Amino acid sequence: MPFNKLFSWIIKKRVHQIELFKEHPIDVQRDVFQELIQSAFLTEFGKQHRFRDISEFKDFQKAVPLQTYDDLKPYVDRLKEGEQNLLWPTEINWFAKSSGTTSNKSKLIPVSRESLESCHYKGGKDLLGMYYTSHPKTKLFSGKHLIIGGSSRINHINRDSYFGDLSAIIIKNLPWWCEFRRTPSKETALLDQWEEKIERLSMETAKEDVHILAGVPSWTMVLIKRILEMHGTDNIFDIWPNLELFMHGGVSFEPYKDQYKKLLPRTSMNYVETYNASEGFFGIQDRTGADDMLLMLDYGIFYEFIPMAEFEKENPTVLTLADIELGTNYAIVISTNGGLWRYVIGDTIKFTSRYPYRIQITGRTTNYINAFGEELIVENANKAFTNACEKCNADLKEYTGAPIYMNLNSTGGHEWLVEFNRKPENLDYFIKTFDQELMAVNSDYEAKRVKSLIIQEPIIRIVPDGTFYEWLKSKGKLGGQYKIPRLSNNRDLIDEIKAHTAVHSNDRLIIPA
Repeated sequence: MPFNKLFSWIIKKRVHQIELFKEHPIDVQRDVFQELIQSAFLTEFGKQHRFRDISEFKDFQKAVPLQTYDDLKPYVDRLKEGEQNLLWPTEINWFAKSSGTTSNKSKLIPVSRESLESCHYKGGKDLLGMYYTSHPKTKLFSGKHLIIGGSSRINHINRDSYFGDLSAIIIKNLPWWCEFRRTPSKETALLDQWEEKIERLSMETAKEDVHILAGVPSWTMVLIKRILEMHGTDNIFDIWPNLELFMHGGVSFEPYKDQYKKLLPRTSMNYVETYNASEGFFGIQDRTGADDMLLMLDYGIFYEFIPMAEFEKENPTVLTLADIELGTNYAIVISTNGGLWRYVIGDTIKFTSRYPYRIQITGRTTNYINAFGEELIVENANKAFTNACEKCNADLKEYTGAPIYMNLNSTGGHEWLVEFNRKPENLDYFIKTFDQELMAVNSDYEAKRVKSLIIQEPIIRIVPDGTFYEWLKSKGKLGGQYKIPRLSNNRDLIDEIKAHTAVHSNDRLIIPA
């Protein structure tokens, strides 16, 4: 039986299960909760928090406080040394290195066999299953799948324990049905030197019949441009004529949409967003052309949500799926089959629908600007930049923003460092347009902008091409899993990048008058 037909036959049962959790989401989450508690009641964490006595969610909330990585780290340190049955009953030998950009030390997230198989791999299979359902004539498995991981060195901790980027762990443990169609070679895929990796990826994969691309939009773009340059063409379909799907995640696709339409100039090209983090696989875009994702409810993850309006409170309200409101910004809290319990992962989302529950990623709990009560989030900035670029015929590459604090002589404001693929012809007009777009999407910002009494017009500084790349390189953080923080509520990051640019570039920053 041809592989496409075999896969189509296998996924029919799973598609039925997905339809069931769409129809009965609360029941499914209740079952996940009970299974997690029952699985872990004999672990050290389970005993300490009396899992044996927990029968309802309210008992769980009382017994287990919200957890941060600092709370988790003592268990991780012991797991790294070989102790087991601390957070989860099955053996933990793998640790996913998180991709924090501003921190010099990354977090290590425990990865169990259950979280790999019933969460991360299940998410990959479900994505392809949903795609097959929407595109029954596709021939994805007739060709190769190009998976662009991040820096992927596996680091030996002791004889039985390893840590690396999630992409490294996934590639190292891939099931046969995925490994059999994956490109490039494992040796190239697991390289940790990103510049060498791009060159080898470009050489190896250009020879393959690639049907699927998977990766972070920014770094996938670097690869595509290098392949085009290497082969002297401006059309990637000259190299990969059967390419039909780009599976992307990690950063918002909004600022990259127009660029990909030019890089992949074919109306039949399809794009699917995923929400896959070191802590778990959470969401899949299940509808062609949609801007939201289906929240996956049966991956061994129990969800809670903190309204961002209460996030800084000592005892914030924490809601289950049944209590959420559409359009409200929430911080995600998860308990998982990898041994995370009421863990605040740092991402924020909003719900776009119930039955089924669909979400949009809005930013990070620490990735915002709220120096003046404007509550500016990444979603606002992405939308404003996208609309301003469209109106000003500009092409955005990267950006970051931070507050300008008030002093006795001036009001406050926001400063933005921006790298363009194509600069706006009139920077002043672009700034005014961007300002108007921010006011259109954020009423708090609009209120603070009245007569510039609190917030002045934005300052946008166009930085030389390669500024953000060179800054990441200087931090040893090149690779698909590393991202420039879009917003900061202090000036540490933006001042560091400005200082780095001044030292490493002869070009001058362009500063609006």
